[in-house]
Amino acid sequence: MAALACMLKSLGHEVEGSDIDKHLFTEEQLHSLHIPIHPLGTLPKEGSHVIVGNAFTEAYADVIAVRNNSSYQVLRYHECLGQLMQGYCSIGITGSHGKTTTTKMMTSILQAHKPTGYLIGDGHGHLSAQDAYLVIEADEYRRFFLSYFPDYALITNVDYDHVDYYKSEADYSLAYEQFSNNVKKALFIFGDDPLVRALKIKTVHYTYGIEDHNDLQARHLIETPYETSFDLYFLGEFKGSLVLPFSGRHLVWNALGSIGIALLENIPLETIQKGISGFVGAARRFVVEEKGANVYIDDYAHHPTEVSVTIDAARLRYPHHRLVAIFKPHRVSRLYHFAQAFADALDKADDVFVCEFNAIDDQEVGYDITIEYLKERSKKARIIQENEAGALVLKALEPAVYLFMSSKDIYVLANHLKRYQNS
Repeated sequence: MAALACMLKSLGHEVEGSDIDKHLFTEEQLHSLHIPIHPLGTLPKEGSHVIVGNAFTEAYADVIAVRNNSSYQVLRYHECLGQLMQGYCSIGITGSHGKTTTTKMMTSILQAHKPTGYLIGDGHGHLSAQDAYLVIEADEYRRFFLSYFPDYALITNVDYDHVDYYKSEADYSLAYEQFSNNVKKALFIFGDDPLVRALKIKTVHYTYGIEDHNDLQARHLIETPYETSFDLYFLGEFKGSLVLPFSGRHLVWNALGSIGIALLENIPLETIQKGISGFVGAARRFVVEEKGANVYIDDYAHHPTEVSVTIDAARLRYPHHRLVAIFKPHRVSRLYHFAQAFADALDKADDVFVCEFNAIDDQEVGYDITIEYLKERSKKARIIQENEAGALVLKALEPAVYLFMSSKDIYVLANHLKRYQNS
């Protein structure tokens, strides 16, 4: 919603909104663009266009109020975004993991070629009438991405998620198949994942990865803690060599999909290299801060696969450091269904700490568990409070790499720790 608000503001609209009274990292760009944020209960002026965020159900008082006022034109977030995509060459980035980072990579490449608008899940968005392209993060939650009809799309993976809505892996995969039918020109899918390759896709599509069966392949990889180089082949033809300014196999995969779409747009390889060289990681996606002997990494990981690859990336970059993982889950249904997978992934760290649920949308009907449910399945996990006492527990482990992982506000605890260690 923050990114969409920024896009509408950059198009020249008067934009304001309301939300819960709690600081969220996605609001930073709203402040920089002077977009007012009101408390819930503050209704917009008569005759406004009202966009309702998908975190708010139809049962919320504000939603009921605007629905019952005929002067408002009301759309849901995904409905508005679907309308905005019309008139641009649009690219939709979807998948269980990596959407935000890949959306930013795709944007960086296209911006080196032509003016490009974007909506990124870290709260950033921009769009102008002069943009040739529009890149969006297409969220699969509750099939909202079926409102989008992009020219191109990319599927990063289909690891079963959002178990509060999707009742089976088959239903989850079906949603991606339905989304693929909306793609107008071509689709790139992650070919190293058998679950992705098993999708029944009718749209023109290409696979990408490092395995030999892929249409777009990275060969002869050279990986260091800070960069990755490889030779690029498309449909068996050598296209050239590229250097990526980051490490981590999952980031290489994300970059490949973006590069594939750029090739279909006939963007020269030197322009692609320029765009990827200018890539700066998305907010809260493996953001590294080094201070003295301690390292702080902030990441949005909230699924077992994401936790696992994030820990692997930290190990690759800091192989000789003590790795302390701090994890805060989101949604009890996700934790319930993937508890052992979360525990196994977290136990790859040297020390593991877990935080209790406290977001407005964590609790769900039919689930009655606490963070103890995860702790009991881990060999290393300890429960930690998100306050100064918790920060002191973490401080006792220094020097270390502190890896904070959550889609919620775990950065509050990180800030407490930094104050103790660097004051």
